[in-house]
Amino acid sequence: MKALVTGAAGFIGSHVAKWLVQDGFQVVALDDLSGGYLDNVPPQAKWVQGSVTDYALIQNIFATEKFDFVYHLAAYAAEGLSHFIRRYNYENNLIGSINLINQSILHHVKCFVFTSSIAVYGVNQLPMTEDLTPQPEDPYGISKYAIELDLRAAHEQFGLNYIIFRPHNVYGEHQNIGDKYRNVIGIFMNQILSGKPLTIFGDGEQTRAFSYIDDVAPVIARAVAQPKAHGQVFNVGGDQPYTINELVRVVSRALDVAPQVQYLAARNEVKHAYARHDKAREFFDTPPAATLEEGVGRMATWVKQVGSRATRDFAAVEIPRGLPQGW
Repeated sequence: MKALVTGAAGFIGSHVAKWLVQDGFQVVALDDLSGGYLDNVPPQAKWVQGSVTDYALIQNIFATEKFDFVYHLAAYAAEGLSHFIRRYNYENNLIGSINLINQSILHHVKCFVFTSSIAVYGVNQLPMTEDLTPQPEDPYGISKYAIELDLRAAHEQFGLNYIIFRPHNVYGEHQNIGDKYRNVIGIFMNQILSGKPLTIFGDGEQTRAFSYIDDVAPVIARAVAQPKAHGQVFNVGGDQPYTINELVRVVSRALDVAPQVQYLAARNEVKHAYARHDKAREFFDTPPAATLEEGVGRMATWVKQVGSRATRDFAAVEIPRGLPQGW
C-alpha cells in the first residue's frame, strides 16, 4: 500500500510516517520545511519538498504516485496566533486541505486520514467528547472544523472515505522547540536551554491535558486497518489535565534546573481544555499512556542532544493590533 503523508518533516507527521514505514507502507513524504526539518523524515520514505497550497504540484503527485491512503498532517497549528494571521491560516490550513481532498476524490483514494484538533470544540465544553457540537473560538479551530465538514460532504457526494482525529497538546521528539507561538513544552525547554525564564500568559492556572507523541502517532497511522472507523471522529491524546504552573515544575525537573518564571499579560485563549478518549479505545488498540513525567523525560533527553533552536518572529503578521506581550 502507498500513502501520502503531508507535514512529514514536521512533528506529528514525521512520527506517523515512521510508523507507516515500520508497518510496510510505501510512503511519500511531503513538506515545505516551513516548520519542520528534513532529518525528521524517515530515510525509507520518498521525499518531496513542496506545499499543499501548490495545486499544480499536488495534481502532479497524485497523478504520478497513485496513493491508496492520504494522511494529512500539514498545518500551521499556532492557535493563538491564528487571530493575527487569518489569511495565512485559511490559505494553508483550509485551502491546502481542499487541494488534497479534490485530488483524493479524483484518484479514488481509499481513505483520507485528517488530523483536526480539539480547538474545534471551543470554550466551556468539558470534558470534550465527540458527540458535542463544535463551537470553535479562533480561526485555527474554524479552519479545522470547516475541513471536517467538507470531508463529510465529500463522502456524501463522492464516496470518499475519511477518518478524523482530534489530537491535543502533543509533545515529544521532533517538535520544533524554536517556534515561540505554539507547543508550550517545547517553548519551555528551549527557554531553559537558552538561559531564559519560562514565560506564562496569565496566572498559569489554565489547564491542558498533554499528549506524548507515541500515544498519538501509532493510533493515527494504523487507523486505516479498521474499516469500521471510516466516517468517524476520534479524540486522541492524554487524559489528565495539568495547570501550566504544574507543567513548569515537571519540565524544570526533567532538565535539572530550578524553575524561573515570567508572567505576562493573559491572552485570548480557552482557559481549560481536556477531552475523553473512550471512543478511540473502543475502536483501536491504543497503547498505555505515558505519564507526563515519563513523556517529558523522554523529550528532555532528546532536547539535550539536539540543543536549543533559534526563535524568530512570524514574518507575515497581518493584524498587529492586540498582539500578545512577547509575540
